[in-house]
Parts: sequence; structure tokens; C-alpha cells
Amino acid sequence: MPRVPRLKSDNVLVGFDTSDDAGVYQLDATRALVQTVDFFTPIVDDPYTFGAIAAANSLSDIYAMGGAPLTALSVLCWPAAGDEADLEAILRGGGEKMIEAGCVVIGGHSVKDEEIKFGYAVTGLVEPERVWTNAGAQPGDWLSLTKPLGTGVISTAVKRDLAREADVAGAVQSMLKLNRAPADAQVHACTDVTGFGLLGHAREMALASQVTLEIDAASLPLLEGALDYARLGAIPGGARNNREFVESCVRYLREIDPAVDALLYDPQTSGGLLIAAPQAYGPLIGRVLPRGERPLQVR
Repeated sequence: MPRVPRLKSDNVLVGFDTSDDAGVYQLDATRALVQTVDFFTPIVDDPYTFGAIAAANSLSDIYAMGGAPLTALSVLCWPAAGDEADLEAILRGGGEKMIEAGCVVIGGHSVKDEEIKFGYAVTGLVEPERVWTNAGAQPGDWLSLTKPLGTGVISTAVKRDLAREADVAGAVQSMLKLNRAPADAQVHACTDVTGFGLLGHAREMALASQVTLEIDAASLPLLEGALDYARLGAIPGGARNNREFVESCVRYLREIDPAVDALLYDPQTSGGLLIAAPQAYGPLIGRVLPRGERPLQVR
């Protein structure tokens, strides 16, 4: 918003101009802070698991910038009559996931709210010359996706009593997985795939990098059961919103399965990293092309 006051600083290496995953502020020649905040309503019924997923999701923005998480502050909205045992389980799940990441929880803030929300503000460290952004994709790069798609569809299937237990367990394990990337990775651009879906976040990378991203629909890694539930119509409202926002930027080179097409827009929780690089860092799902008629194309 242009009317919001903004202090200019040469120390800001990454701000909000290109819709990146986190901000980066340079401290000195060898260190920069990576800062992000994320929180959401429960995605699963089990409070411990919800806390752990919320932590993994918050940490993901640090990893997407090439950083290492350092400290975290919890952000909590909790009903006045909420069960204290559930609250303890949420905090324990988040805390143990932070320990797994080597990240120290040093405090937080809570407010009374009838709708539960939980997450973290996370600070990490990165070398200034090793910052990853969504703006560096180069023609000739390969596109990798480090986690399968389908958490939104599977969550919707759960609400409609369509989901098989094994499929839900697989989605939960994917959401709990930390998006750690190799420290020596030769990454040109990176972003984590969350609420805007694969194509929504790919659009941001394509526009920031001034290239076209070509996605191979047949190569997409999908969570077990996601395709079945998409065919049954378990499409979350967020996927429809994502389609309305992004579809005008997409050129389809062939007709694809409507269920696969739906998963291109499926909002993810604690999704994988979309990486543009000369080599693979996960399943290859496409390539980077010179800027074309539209920022995205699907084949």
C-alpha cells in the first residue's frame, strides 16, 4: 500500500517488493537477519500435531531464504474457556518441532479469541551473499518441488468424511517435515508453496525473475489419495480463489486431467520448496524459460 509509511534502509536486502517469503536485514559483511511470521487456525484435530505443523510451517520461510533458524516468538489466539490440556499440547508440539530445527523459543504473545490460531515469528541468520529470493530464476534452470501437493484437498476430504486414514497420515507426515535444504545448494531462486498453491507461488517467482515457468503436470509429486479426492470434488474454497487470481497468467499447452489441474491451485499447509537451480533438489516438475507471452505455462 503506497500510503503506508516506510523507512528506507540500505541494510534491507529483501523487503516486500517481490512478495518474498521473509525479510532480510544485513547486520555486517558476513551476517544478515531473516525474519518472518506465520500463524493459522487448526489444520488437524490433534492439538500436539497442530502445534508441530504450525512450527514447521513458520520455519519454512527461513529455509526458503537460505537461512538457518535462530530464535522464535509464539503467536497465540486462545478462547477464554479453552481446555488448558489442549493448549499445553499445542505449545509442546510446536516447541519440540523448534528443538528439532535447532531454534530457540524465547517468548511470545497471546490474546483471547474464540477462534484458535497459532504460529511463530521466526528469526534466522544467513550470509548476505547466500540469500535466496524468488527473483533469481534463470532460463535453463530446472524446477524442483521438495514435497508432494494435496494437503488442501485432503483436509477438505476429511471434513466431508471422504478421507482414508492412511492418506490423512501421509499428509500429516508431509506437513511435519522440515524444509531443510543443503547448505551448499546452488539455488538461483526459491519459495515455499503454501496458501496460494503451486501456481500462485510460481507466478510470484516468474514475475520477480522476469521469466516464464513451465510446469509439467505429469511430473507433479502428489500425496496419496489427493487425486482421488480431487476427482470426488473435495476442492477447498481457497483453490477456487487461487484459480480466479492466477489463471489469467497461465497458458495451457495441452488439455490435462481436471483433477490434476485442480491440484495446481490447491492451497498447501507447510508445503514444499519450489526451487529453480541448474540441478535437482527434489522431484523435477518443470523448467525455466525466457520471458514469454505469459509468466506461467503448463504442459
